[in-house]
Amino acid sequence: MKRGIVGFHQDDESHWVAELDCGHGQHMRHDPPWQMRPWTLTAQGRAARIGEVVNCLKCDRAEPPADWAARSA
Repeated sequence: MKRGIVGFHQDDESHWVAELDCGHGQHMRHDPPWQMRPWTLTAQGRAARIGEVVNCLKCDRAEPPADWAARSA
């Protein structure tokens, strides 16, 4: 399911995670030669991707966001 990027944060291993408008997160790694995302390395690059639409596999599987229960209360 297509979802928009609304922000970014780093996980416990300092990998960048896109925060999606559905509440899910999706890792955005620059890991050549498998994943080429040099834009993740700079604040300007990440800021330029806000609003970009990506496929959320967790939404495709109908998984609720991790904090769904807290947001529903």
